[in-house]
Amino acid sequence: MQRHMETGWWSRRRSLRRRFGRTATTLSLLTAVACTSAQTPASVTGGGLGPAKADEVSVATWNMCGVRQWGCEKTGGPKEKLKQLRDLTGGSGVQVLLLQEVCSEDLVSFAHGLGPQWQSAFEPYAEVDAAGRRTSVDCTGQGKGQAGYGLLAGSPLTDVEAIPTEQPTVGLHRGILCARVPAQRVRACNAHLSLRESDDEHPDWDFRDDQLSSLVAAASTDAATVFGGDFNSPPPVGDHNSSAWIWPSDAYTTYRECDQKGSSKKGRATLKDGTKIDYLFTQLPRTACDVVDTKASDHRPLVMRVTRPQDPASVSTVR
Repeated sequence: MQRHMETGWWSRRRSLRRRFGRTATTLSLLTAVACTSAQTPASVTGGGLGPAKADEVSVATWNMCGVRQWGCEKTGGPKEKLKQLRDLTGGSGVQVLLLQEVCSEDLVSFAHGLGPQWQSAFEPYAEVDAAGRRTSVDCTGQGKGQAGYGLLAGSPLTDVEAIPTEQPTVGLHRGILCARVPAQRVRACNAHLSLRESDDEHPDWDFRDDQLSSLVAAASTDAATVFGGDFNSPPPVGDHNSSAWIWPSDAYTTYRECDQKGSSKKGRATLKDGTKIDYLFTQLPRTACDVVDTKASDHRPLVMRVTRPQDPASVSTVR
């Protein structure tokens, strides 16, 4: 098999239902939530989880801010981002990475830089116009390839698939990418959800509820799944959180989030403005969670350690 795989984009007719009661802007939403999510630097950052036990695996999600034309000019280049990846794989023993806002050629280079055993899978973003024409988002700079999201693993990836879900009729299409990591006995699903008001033709429509439902449905087919990514959404907490409705009811019950403590869904900030919009969920037993500071992105990597299932087909719900 190839070390770097691209699944190709799915296409299907989407139902065009109107969304109501979602008029707040993304900026005002995040501002309102910041007061409930902000953390002091000491409580936000972690020093790495250290070595894992033989029956554990560490999984990380990180929006790399690697698409320079998207306001990422000052977040470091490929060398700085590769150093952060090495810190994650070394300091926390991460073997599976869910990455967003990465350039396709950079992803191949990162896999090579981490070692010959590392493999990658990639799915590109696309701009869709009013006529339905899809245009790839090319990364700024020679030899960078396309902008997208992907998976990195320190062992072979199999059963790579893009999960169909609703996307804006006109605007930027992100998506969901899943793959199995047989050596770790887990399946990983990486999601990058749409922003609010991201449909240029229907700015009052919100697609995050459908996208989260598609993600949870994909996870439900394999109890050994770890899923997460950049959800562009705060957790469902706070009296003034106008997007709490987007979350499926089983997100924090059937599954548990990396930073979830009991019934608290708040979690530590993953974005440098003091909000949490990056997540990792699973049914597998969680043994550790860390939010790692970095100068190589405006997002902080989120690292979760879980106990691998002995039999992936028989995993009990973590409560």
